[in-house]
This record gives sequence, C-alpha cells and structure tokens, in this order.
Amino acid sequence: MDLGFLVRRPVAHRGYHDIKAGRVENTLTAVRAAVARDFAIEVDVQLTGDGEAVVFHDFTLDRLTTGQGRLDRKTLAEIQGAPFRVSDDRVPTLAELLDTVAGRVGLIIEIKSDFARPADLRLVRRTVAGLKGYRGPVAVKSFDPDMVAEVGRLAPDLPRGIVADDARDPDHYGRLGAAARFSLRHLLHMPRTKPHFISYGVKYLPAPGPAFARKVMGKPVITWTVRTEADRAVASAYADQIVFEGFDPDAKPH
Repeated sequence: MDLGFLVRRPVAHRGYHDIKAGRVENTLTAVRAAVARDFAIEVDVQLTGDGEAVVFHDFTLDRLTTGQGRLDRKTLAEIQGAPFRVSDDRVPTLAELLDTVAGRVGLIIEIKSDFARPADLRLVRRTVAGLKGYRGPVAVKSFDPDMVAEVGRLAPDLPRGIVADDARDPDHYGRLGAAARFSLRHLLHMPRTKPHFISYGVKYLPAPGPAFARKVMGKPVITWTVRTEADRAVASAYADQIVFEGFDPDAKPH
C-alpha cells in the first residue's frame, strides 16, 4: 500500500479556509483553494437524517450556518437549504467533494463520531460505499476505534488512520470512562484497528503511542492542527507531515 500521498504535501485542515476571505471550512470553495495550491486536504463527514454523507465538522448547524439543530435529525435538503453566514456555499455531499477534488491532490476524510455505544456504523458504511470507484489518493480516519475497525472490515485495502490526543477533553470524550480514554491516548487498540497511519494532536507531542507507531512500526504520523511556528517545530521533530490552518506553509518566513 502506497501511503506517500499522506506526507508528500502539507494537509489543509478542512480545506484551505479563511473565513475573512469568504472561504468557510469544509466547503467546496475551501477545497478548490487547496487544490489550486497543491495542498492535500482533510475534511470531515457527518450523516444526515436521511442517510447521506455530508462534509461538515460540527454535529449541529448552528455555528456556521443560519440553520439550527443536529445534522442527523435533518434531511439533506434541509441541511443544504441552510445558508452559510458568510458564504454562498452550501454544505456539500461526499459525492460532490470527490467530484471537486477528482484525484488532483491527496484527500483525508475524517469520519465523525460522538462515541455512542454501541457505535452507529452507518456513516462508515456510507463513506466506504461512496469511495468505491474513486480513483484519486484517499484515506479515511476517525477518533473512534470502532469506526476504524469497521473500515478495515469493509475495505481492508482503503488506507485508514486513527485520530488521537490526550483524550482528556470532557466535551469530546465525556461518554467514555478512564480506561477507554487511557487506551485512546496510548493507541492500545492498534492490534484491533490496525491503522495504516496515526493522526495525533500537535499539542500532545511527544507521546509514547505515536512515537512507538512511528519508530518501531514504521507508520507515518500526521499532526494537527498546526497554526504557529512553535507547532511546526514540534511537528518537524515528532511527525512526518502537518495538518495546518491559518497560514500558508509554502510561504517564506519574514
């Protein structure tokens, strides 16, 4: 399996977005801007109430759009009918994303999870089905080991990764107990999930789990979200590539 596309170029976090310029995260405008600069792209997918995979980070529409409420309780038509506050874009589907990227740059798709148990695996299935026939370099990842394991079961040849950090944020990990959080922090699920790469928070590097995966198991480590020169220095020491936002990593420092 060739994973070179994961580390060849910096990865634009939710596309090359800049809300001041009208490029909202996870929109096709932000995706096109990343493609134009030959950056790889990381985006998020969520499941709608009628079973469609859409490109959006939050579980609710409230922060970025004029709509309100959870995506998984709304139809695709309702979601796409809620305009962004500062852009003419609409929430794109996974299919629209793939048509836009069209294999021109590497694409990393994060499958969102709220860690409900038992895990709702419908989004995994919808995402894997949507990627069948896509001819560009693509990988999927998730914070949730159950999601990653299901990707491995459904599509063992599709590059898959685990996203992780110190697993202490109660807003993100509040459903999980101390043992589960410890396992996530140290990547102890790897014998089950068998990830091809690790995506680890830059604020939590160095850390034993990604260090072992990288140095002993030879797995590439991508680190997020890099926003400062200090972050870049950490990434240079402990990771193979960055997921960035808020700056142009190709620009020469002043």
